[in-house]
Amino acid sequence: MEVLWKGPLQEDDRDGQISVVQDFITRKVDGICLAPLDSQALIKYVREARQEGIPAVIFDSGLDDESDIVSYVATDNFNGGVLAARQLAHVLGGKGNVILLRYNPGSESTYQREEGFLATLKKESPEIVVISSSEYAGTTPEKALDKSQQVLIKYRDSVEGMFATCEPNSTALLKALEQEGLAGKVKCIGFDPTPQLVQAMRDGKIHGIVLQDPVKMGHDAVITIVQYLEKKPVEKRISTGEHIATPDNVDEPEIQMLLNPQQFGR
Repeated sequence: MEVLWKGPLQEDDRDGQISVVQDFITRKVDGICLAPLDSQALIKYVREARQEGIPAVIFDSGLDDESDIVSYVATDNFNGGVLAARQLAHVLGGKGNVILLRYNPGSESTYQREEGFLATLKKESPEIVVISSSEYAGTTPEKALDKSQQVLIKYRDSVEGMFATCEPNSTALLKALEQEGLAGKVKCIGFDPTPQLVQAMRDGKIHGIVLQDPVKMGHDAVITIVQYLEKKPVEKRISTGEHIATPDNVDEPEIQMLLNPQQFGR
């Protein structure tokens, strides 16, 4: 199997991703593994691929209409939000004012994280009050930092906990907390690790990081499209697992393998 990898230069470039998919359709590839950056905008082009006899496996982030896909390989993002909510409730002692910092409209994966987070707090932690859940940090580090600073300035006298739903926003939020002198004072849960975020957790500035298994996600997406092309049965939904790193478990082997996959030969 030859893998041709291509993507838009910017993570929020819908038109760029559409052009990539259209190009692969024109080239009549055997199959497509697609991580759609918009849950609606790519539906039409996945359908177009199917009509041209090109099957598509969706991975990482889903589509609102899955009728034309072979399989969806991803984290259970809703459960990722559940894990974030429970860890934040734990470090807050079950009460306090919290803020959800959203990512970008149209992103199915982060929307599920956001919904899981809000639903879990509402159900399991009635004494925790969500004082803001409508702010979108955006897709670039600059936008995310600017929005994080705006939110902290507005709510600095009342906020006690925050959740950022992806790595760029988590990193920007950490920087904003440091600049505002609130790092460690405001309990913070991030999503997806970087060495900077892991060190911040060791330093008490972040109190949990939700982890996916992107290596398994990419691997299973390719294996699934190959199996389908070989006319073998495939599952419609393949979950690749989710975990949360905390200051208490960060050195456990299972967590370290997700934090440092290259060191484990993955």
